[in-house]
Amino acid sequence: MTRTPVPPFSYDDAVQKVRMAENAWNTRDPAKVALAYTPDTRWRNRSEFLRGRAEVEAFLTRKWEKELEYRLIKEIWAHDATRIAVRFCYEYCDVSGSWFRAYGNENWEFDAEGYMATRHASINDVVISESERLFRWPAGPRPEDHPGLTDLGI
Repeated sequence: MTRTPVPPFSYDDAVQKVRMAENAWNTRDPAKVALAYTPDTRWRNRSEFLRGRAEVEAFLTRKWEKELEYRLIKEIWAHDATRIAVRFCYEYCDVSGSWFRAYGNENWEFDAEGYMATRHASINDVVISESERLFRWPAGPRPEDHPGLTDLGI
């Protein structure tokens, strides 16, 4: 089974892959998101190192239990035949009601079937006020007409 688009990626393929990942993460469904990765995927997320879909799913479950009202925008930075570099930003609040904006970069590598085999993510959080939020769409994928990171000046 393949996850189209598959390598080698054109620019349009890479843009599509980025938006598909953004949409999946905005569902906040750990089991669904984990299926985009190879069974033996390797991750570095901040200071955590994960291996395999089960660890990814457990990590995402913990993440979205703490990061409430999560909204994410991803944007392509660069690509080649099997790799895509992404910049992203997401907003969330914690259980105390404090708001944060996280800025980051990801490096992705895909297998021949279009599954992500490797993900390296570097992320920094900034405290924001509720009034500073920019991502206010209803839970789920970002609406097609909502501005991206460049349009928002991020």
